[in-house]
Amino acid sequence: MLKYDAAPLAVLFIGGTGTISASCVRLAAAHGMAVSVLNRGANRVGRSLPPEVEQLTADVADDASVRAALGGRSFDAVVNFLSYDDDDVARWVSLFSGRARQYVHISSGSIYAKPVLVTPITESTPVGPNPPLPYATAKWRAELALARAYREQGFPVTVIRPSHTYDDANPPLPGGWTVVDRIARGAEIPVHGDGTSLWTLTHAEDFAQGLVGLLGSERAIGETFHITGDDVLTWDQIYTLFANALGVEPRLVHVASELYPVVAPEWFWSGEFVGDLGHSAVFDNSKIRRFVPGFAPRLTFERAVKRMIEWREAHPETATGDAATEAILDRIVDAYHAAHQAFADRAPALEDAS
Repeated sequence: MLKYDAAPLAVLFIGGTGTISASCVRLAAAHGMAVSVLNRGANRVGRSLPPEVEQLTADVADDASVRAALGGRSFDAVVNFLSYDDDDVARWVSLFSGRARQYVHISSGSIYAKPVLVTPITESTPVGPNPPLPYATAKWRAELALARAYREQGFPVTVIRPSHTYDDANPPLPGGWTVVDRIARGAEIPVHGDGTSLWTLTHAEDFAQGLVGLLGSERAIGETFHITGDDVLTWDQIYTLFANALGVEPRLVHVASELYPVVAPEWFWSGEFVGDLGHSAVFDNSKIRRFVPGFAPRLTFERAVKRMIEWREAHPETATGDAATEAILDRIVDAYHAAHQAFADRAPALEDAS
């Protein structure tokens, strides 16, 4: 019995060494696909790829560079992890019209309009611009542009919406390895809201099952899917599982989501707390299972955390915090204590309360 279905497709991954894409490249190769990756040739974190994967080197922001790398080749499927906004979409549609039988655009689960009024989230849940989160708004505009290209030009697009996908080298914590370092040494960790909102996390290896299963599928052309795990946790649980794996007690302080942009407007995650992470997000995966019957996320987050800690121990040169993020987190914690004291100063005296 084969471990994977044989799928002799020619597949190009734009990106290929990132948090999500590296696992997809590995699984596509394991399925017998002829896999090429197109990127600048950098692999900063050192995610390994199978030796049979072909490396095409180009500046993906430069059309001439991309055309030179591709030559006259075409592909059964092209998967683009790097496309961002509607202008970017226009470039890629021009580059791959006639070159790809299927073009897979990696969008984002953050484009669903917040707050979501009905759960779980399905592909028909309303989407829209997300002003606190320019990334999400850009991804929404990119989807609109691709829908026009499909409708008006027959461009063979399949849209994928992941939600907070991580791998062993990239923990899904706002602040990444800096937060893990703080947990390990017993420093206080700011948590948005009251820590009880529900959040869906997806390991890249689980995401890859769904994505690779869609490659080469004519039925998937013109369709939109979200591919997420089924592991749903509160944010307090997420942080606490890291603390448990490190053998320490977590020191969590809860900060109202809307205050992060006030004290740390330059931090990417501040907008995320207001526009996305501050809201519960639970997804219905029945559609991807209809198209890919074998899709079955297998990693629990509790066990995945242990793998991340093992990666940290094995890669101390890259799995480490940074001073800039550390300073931001210190500033947020300091603001939390200042606000707490301000409330305490305004509390009525006991005799007044009586």
